[in-house]
Amino acid sequence: MGNWDACFLEGMPEAKDEGGSESYDEGAAVQSAVRALKRSYPDLVVITDVCLCEYTSHGHCGIVKDGQVLNDPTLEVLARAAVSHARAGADVVAPSDMMDGRVGAIREALDEAGFQDTAILSYAAKYASAFYGPFREAAGSAPQFGDRKSYQMDPANADEALREVHLDIEEGADIVMVKPALAYLDVVQRVKETFRVPVAAYNVSGEYSMLMAAAEKGWIDRERTILEVLTGIRRAGADMILTYHAREAARLLR
Repeated sequence: MGNWDACFLEGMPEAKDEGGSESYDEGAAVQSAVRALKRSYPDLVVITDVCLCEYTSHGHCGIVKDGQVLNDPTLEVLARAAVSHARAGADVVAPSDMMDGRVGAIREALDEAGFQDTAILSYAAKYASAFYGPFREAAGSAPQFGDRKSYQMDPANADEALREVHLDIEEGADIVMVKPALAYLDVVQRVKETFRVPVAAYNVSGEYSMLMAAAEKGWIDRERTILEVLTGIRRAGADMILTYHAREAARLLR
């Protein structure tokens, strides 16, 4: 993939409700930020996370009824949110919910709304990982009941990742992502070698926090370790890396 300046946005709502309605509110944080960024930096590639967990009072990534996460009703809300992001000016939308069929639903909704050029970066292989802890605490998005194992992937299962990636590509994903990165470098490599499509990897909050904590203790050299970690992810086959180290890595690489 070519070199371009990009930013990635995730939302922190003013208020949460059971349906995650602020996810598609035209005046919400993500939509407002996209418009502001595009006014000031028109050439910046803006990527937006599309999910409900930050917006729902129960913390799940979809619509819940009687304690169950409902797939198809969730797709309608995700598609509505994606269109609102595109309308605000997002260049790429990134569904991270792992609902079945969401890439196809979002692609159809974007096309119908006239946003055929808005790309989809799909969280195609998102694992039910312990490494999300710091983000969930900061965003207040931990599930209020149960867990996400019914719609995120078993960390022991690599073959399922290939099936999920294949389905998302068939539905119209332009870029596929593996999340987390460090414990799943084998998955990143298998996805890249199998499909030969643009592959992203998400160096998540827990991975970032462990490195920073060790650096604060003086156990590792922070700058060298950051570059070594990111190099390892790139070496595994990632064309793009989403990381909390982005600003510091950019400085170090200059």
